[in-house]
Amino acid sequence: MFNNLDAWRAVARARFLEAIQSPGPAATPIAVLQHQLEFDGLSIDHVQWQLPFGPPTEALLLKPAGARGKLPGILGLHDHGGNKYFGLRKITRMSKDPHPAMLRHQDQYYGGVAWANELARRGYVVLVHDTFMFGSRRVRLADVPANIRNNMLESNPEAEDEIERYNQFAANHEHIIAKSLFSAGMTWPGVFVFDDRRALDYLISRPEVDATRIGCAGLSGGGLRTVMLSGADERIRCACCAGMMTTWRDYLLNKCYTHTWMCYVPDLPRDLNYPEILGLTVPNPVLVLNNRQDELFTMPEMESADRILTDVYRKAGVPDHYRAVFHDGPHKFDREMQKEAFAWFDQWLKG
Repeated sequence: MFNNLDAWRAVARARFLEAIQSPGPAATPIAVLQHQLEFDGLSIDHVQWQLPFGPPTEALLLKPAGARGKLPGILGLHDHGGNKYFGLRKITRMSKDPHPAMLRHQDQYYGGVAWANELARRGYVVLVHDTFMFGSRRVRLADVPANIRNNMLESNPEAEDEIERYNQFAANHEHIIAKSLFSAGMTWPGVFVFDDRRALDYLISRPEVDATRIGCAGLSGGGLRTVMLSGADERIRCACCAGMMTTWRDYLLNKCYTHTWMCYVPDLPRDLNYPEILGLTVPNPVLVLNNRQDELFTMPEMESADRILTDVYRKAGVPDHYRAVFHDGPHKFDREMQKEAFAWFDQWLKG
């Protein structure tokens, strides 16, 4: 029924935003600087801001030390990984001795590096924040009734055995979070999109950031957030979704059980397939990185999602603004994939 890109996108984006039911109102958060440091060629600001709900958000802003002038900005979106105790620390480093669990996490999923640091060193201002339910924004056990948390208490939160127990608790109670949000007239994607858009507000407000050259990227849960944020907010001018592209059909028939409650928006699949949410950013460039042996998805539906996005960009008259790459191996965003993502950002945000 649509022959005009702008007309379709206006209707489709409005439908998407209506379906996810984000909380409001919205305002650029007032960030408080916690401390500044230089590490491994980067200037790092550790900041904190308070949203209208939940604990304060911790964030790191990374940029090349001594950088001058306005630089392109990237919102680095951390993954889920079954680990809600950590958020931004999954993809950043600010010292030579990060938590051992984060070293293992980066070895498993990111080729042993903190990709947000690697990207910042290429000449970007990269903001990484904890989103709803992760890191500083996680549920505190003291706020949960004793019968739900099995009388578990936090005594040494950074201890690995306590982190493991916390993550098991958090995994077993995702359904309570989802049901609570549904009861409040909201959805889980709506809340993390709200969190991520406020982080985007802050990134754009920084004087060293060129607000016309903003991108976002993430693996897995960060890829989900990339899809949702790019679909929701036209200020994202370039995106890379890693390890999180398939169809609602794949979730329905094959892989719903492997995924977090963070994925689902009631009624939305009637109007927009999952890849079409990312397609709302067209004509802005999009890179999708898949892994052929990724157990979270099936190859036929990853390929179907690729065809859908290819068709969206072809119809919009910008087929070269979309690219999908299929890599061998399991769920990951390793150095080879990072190299492709960084080159994509260089092409579209620096070229």
